[in-house]
Amino acid sequence: METLKAFDREVNAFVDYMFGPRDARVRGWFLLDSYLPTFFLTGAYLLCIWLGNKFMKNRPPFSLRPHLIVYNLGITLLSFYMLIELILATWEGGYNLQCQNLHSAGEADIRVAKVLWWYYFSKVIEFMDTIFFVLRKKSSQITFLHVYHHATMFNIWWCVLNWIPCGQSFFGPTLNSFIHVLMYSYYGLSVIPSMRKYLWWKKYLTQAQLIQFLLTIVHTLSAAVKPCGFPFGCLMFQSSYMATLVILFINFYIKTYRKAPSRTAVKETPATTEIKNGFHKDYFAVANGLQNNKKAQ
Repeated sequence: METLKAFDREVNAFVDYMFGPRDARVRGWFLLDSYLPTFFLTGAYLLCIWLGNKFMKNRPPFSLRPHLIVYNLGITLLSFYMLIELILATWEGGYNLQCQNLHSAGEADIRVAKVLWWYYFSKVIEFMDTIFFVLRKKSSQITFLHVYHHATMFNIWWCVLNWIPCGQSFFGPTLNSFIHVLMYSYYGLSVIPSMRKYLWWKKYLTQAQLIQFLLTIVHTLSAAVKPCGFPFGCLMFQSSYMATLVILFINFYIKTYRKAPSRTAVKETPATTEIKNGFHKDYFAVANGLQNNKKAQ
């Protein structure tokens, strides 16, 4: 136990040395004072993927329909709460859309930070996206993009909450919460066979996701062009990270929508393909443990 405490002190001392003093307003908040819980939860997530696939190898997939309905409804409601609360808090604080510093809005900054804590915590809840893939034996959907997105977001937002828990940090989560309301609503409805005929709008989610990434980058860089006191290094890191998501997403988008199949491929492709109504399966692997199959699982 003493060894673990000593290791915890060393890790946190190193993190503090790398990033500087933490924001005192979030000291004592659940999971934030030490990096080890976030690190170990991420490691457990990756281990569950590896062990889970081995465990399910010779077993039939689980259906999990009731669990998926409850899970997707829960994430939808949480995302809706974060969306509304972020809009109200930033409006109350008179946030500047182009650039907002960390300390000028007073109590509104604390309100924003509390919502962003839930945003951070939601990333560990969303590890269940992948666990559902594993239990339903959808191994092909556990792509690099999917795992990279889930594992990195949880760790990055631990850093955000400790050093930049308000101000300019509000914009990405506000957009993402809006997108998640739409996405997880779709996933939940698609579990119900009778609802699938009404889900014609799924192709627009792809476009909305890409627009979200690009808007976040533009918003982040706008604060670098016209500074307001928000840490420049954080702006550059966020822009770089979002750029990796854009590159990975565009790579998928090009493979899905822009590459014309050869004549041979067209002849050999069966009637049921991986692209349905203009929406490729890899997109679902980014954010959820559910695919809209024609057959009920």
